Amino acid sequence: MVVMTKKLKEFEVVFNDPAKSYSSGDKVAGKIVLEVQELTQVSAMRVIGIGCAKVEYPKGKQHCKEEVDYLRYEDTLRLDDHPTEEDGSVILRPGKRYEYMFGFELPQQGQLVSSYKGKFGSVQYYVKAFLDRPGQPAQETMKNFEVLEPIDVNTPELMSPAVGTKGKKVTCMFISDGQVSVNAKIDRRGYCEGEDICIDANFENTCSRIVVPKAAIVAKHIYQANGRSKVQRQKLCSVRGNHIISGTCEAWRGKTIRVPKIKPSILDCNIIRVEYALMVYVHIPGSDKLILELPVVIGTIPYNGFSSRNNSLCSQSSSTASNSWTSMPSSGTASNSWTSMPSAPPSYSDISNDYRMESPTLPLLDDYDGCDSPLFMMAPRFEFPPPAYKEVEEFNGNVS
Repeated sequence: MVVMTKKLKEFEVVFNDPAKSYSSGDKVAGKIVLEVQELTQVSAMRVIGIGCAKVEYPKGKQHCKEEVDYLRYEDTLRLDDHPTEEDGSVILRPGKRYEYMFGFELPQQGQLVSSYKGKFGSVQYYVKAFLDRPGQPAQETMKNFEVLEPIDVNTPELMSPAVGTKGKKVTCMFISDGQVSVNAKIDRRGYCEGEDICIDANFENTCSRIVVPKAAIVAKHIYQANGRSKVQRQKLCSVRGNHIISGTCEAWRGKTIRVPKIKPSILDCNIIRVEYALMVYVHIPGSDKLILELPVVIGTIPYNGFSSRNNSLCSQSSSTASNSWTSMPSSGTASNSWTSMPSAPPSYSDISNDYRMESPTLPLLDDYDGCDSPLFMMAPRFEFPPPAYKEVEEFNGNVS
């Protein structure tokens, strides 16, 4: 019996097309490359193909863990045109590279999910080879391959528009301070990376504060194990509009936000889901944001009329604006609702000196959206104090 006492010089899995992303029904083919440093007896070369989704995370004192198999392939490989011993083993000699060929087909469409790697779970596909030797522990090598399941955004479901409306009443020390509302629409639900999402939206502000409309693409990763769920949210990119002062409205017509380079949606896995949404929201000082989410599916097959549709959206928006958004109140309505609010502070236009120029670098509004802080008014410095308005001090404690 020949016993191997040194490490293998080379032992690896090599795919025929290493850069390829596979999908349902494709053939995964390659070879196991082996080179020894001394005379070696090999009883068998086994190879397995595995596709598995795994979720693992702590939940209090409980450790949640779940697995789902999507692929399992096994085979024992042989060297072509190589003599074998009576027991079926082969003798490998140093100075020569041996190649064991393998190949298998992936399951048909609907039985796989795309590769994924997240904080609390993953979907991995790999080929692992085992080198069996008499009297020796098996030595193994592994290499992953990528699976990308196609999602066509041209289906009727993903071509339909998404529309939503939401409002929020604003209070100050339990006293009503008007409301903020948003009405938003996107022309379809399915997009691919690099495409522009065109947003039509109306915002109305009848509260006493200056608000800021924004939009962002957000991802929601949902992990399920042991009957429990864990959700992780992530903001991917965002755009913003102009400040909306009290008693006025703001309209977006074809405002665009580009889909960044992201993985497609995962909707067919039992324990891992990756969902996307367009979040149209309003930043309200001293209050929670008003958030409206429109569901979006990120696919792999882009819209077949993408370029022509984008070019026509801007020209169509002006003609459809008056018909599509008649349900939103006009700015005149917003002004009328303001009559129930406290009167505005007196104007300081009578002051002879312009004290606002003493600190011209200070912005009127600072937006701390990145850390979920509200907007605050930056008041100018005066040589004599203005009249006190308690309602301003109560909801805006950081007035300087």
